[in-house]
Amino acid sequence: MSNNPDYQIARPSRATTPELQFVAPGVWGLRNVFVNVYFVRQHPNSGPWVLVDAGLPGSAAKLRHTAETLFGANVPPAAIILTHAHFDHAGSLKTLAESWDVPVYAHPLELPYVTGRSSYPPPDPTVGGGAMAALSFLYPKSPYDLGERVQPFAADGSVPHLPDWRWLHTPGHTPGHASFFRESDRVLLAGDAFCTVQQESALAVWAQEQEVHGPPRYFTCDWHQARHSVELLAALKPNVAATGHGIPMRGAALQRELNELAQHFDELAVPAHGRYVPQPAIADETGVVSVPPPVFDATNPWLIGAAAAAIGLATAVALSQRRGRTSSKALHRRMLRQAAAKRQGGATEPGSIDPFEPTATYSSPDTTL
Repeated sequence: MSNNPDYQIARPSRATTPELQFVAPGVWGLRNVFVNVYFVRQHPNSGPWVLVDAGLPGSAAKLRHTAETLFGANVPPAAIILTHAHFDHAGSLKTLAESWDVPVYAHPLELPYVTGRSSYPPPDPTVGGGAMAALSFLYPKSPYDLGERVQPFAADGSVPHLPDWRWLHTPGHTPGHASFFRESDRVLLAGDAFCTVQQESALAVWAQEQEVHGPPRYFTCDWHQARHSVELLAALKPNVAATGHGIPMRGAALQRELNELAQHFDELAVPAHGRYVPQPAIADETGVVSVPPPVFDATNPWLIGAAAAAIGLATAVALSQRRGRTSSKALHRRMLRQAAAKRQGGATEPGSIDPFEPTATYSSPDTTL
C-alpha cells in the first residue's frame, strides 16, 4: 500500500523473478502467464506431491513438463486440489486429471462448478481498475464436468496427502473458495482470497508489481464474505503467502499490508460500483441460486469500444516487452535444464538461480521473494 514505509523499496517483478520459483520447503510456484499454480510435497525430497490448481486452458503440457522437472518422469501427483475452479485456475484440470488418472478435491460448495451442474455468477466488467476487468465479460464461466473424479474435502480440515496442511473455507471470490495453511512455518496458499498484484490492471499484471490487493474484483460475487475471508487469513499471521495472482510475499511487508487490507477492506478492495456491491450472488450446494441484475449491459457499444481499446493497449504492451518476454522464457528453460542436471547429480552453473533451494531472502523476516 502506498503509505507503507517500505513501499519505495525495489520489489520483485516479472523482470526479476523466474517463472518457476521456490516458495517454501516442499512448495514451488509456476507463473502460468498471469495465474499461478503450485506444486506441493509433504517432504521436500521424498513422498507424494499434489498440484494446487490447474492453470489456464492449454497449459497442461507445460504443467506436466514442470512436474517432471521437479519430481522426475512418471511421477504423477497423488491428487489435484483446487482453491476454486474459475477458468484460469481449472483450465487444464480435466486434461491433467485424466492423463494422470488422479482424483480432484474441492470444497463442497465448489463441486457444482466442476461437476457440470452450475455456471459461476457472471463476471462483472463494470468494477473498473483496468483492462483485465473491462475484458472480463469475455472470460469463460461455464462449469467443468469431471463427474465422480471430484471429491469434497474432508470436514475435519485435512488436506489429502498433505498431513501438515489444513484447508480453510474462504468464500467471497467464489462460494466454495478454499485456502491452504501449514501451521509449522505459517505458509499460506491463498488462491484468489487476496492477490499480490492489482489483477484488474493489464499493465500491473504484465509487470507483476508486487503489492497486497483484494480478490480480483471482476469475479468476486460476495464482498461481505470476501471481507471476512481476508480477516481470517490476516489473523493467521502468515510468514509466506503464495496467491493465485502475483509474486509470493513473505515477512513483515506481507503481514503489514495484509493487516491493512483486512482493516480497510471496504476502501481498498471493494469497488465503488458493480453488480455484486449492493447485493451478492446467492449459491448453495447445487450451484448458483440467484444473481442481482446487471448494472451495465455487456453488449453496450461503449463497453465493446473500451474492450477494443484495452486489447490494443495490451497488444502494445506485449510488443514493447517482447525482448523481455523472450529473456524470461530463456531463463525458465535454463532453470529447467539446471534442475534436471541437479537431479542427475550434476552441478548448477555458478551464480545461477536454483529453484530447489531457498535463497538468502527466505530467512529474512523483512524481505519478499
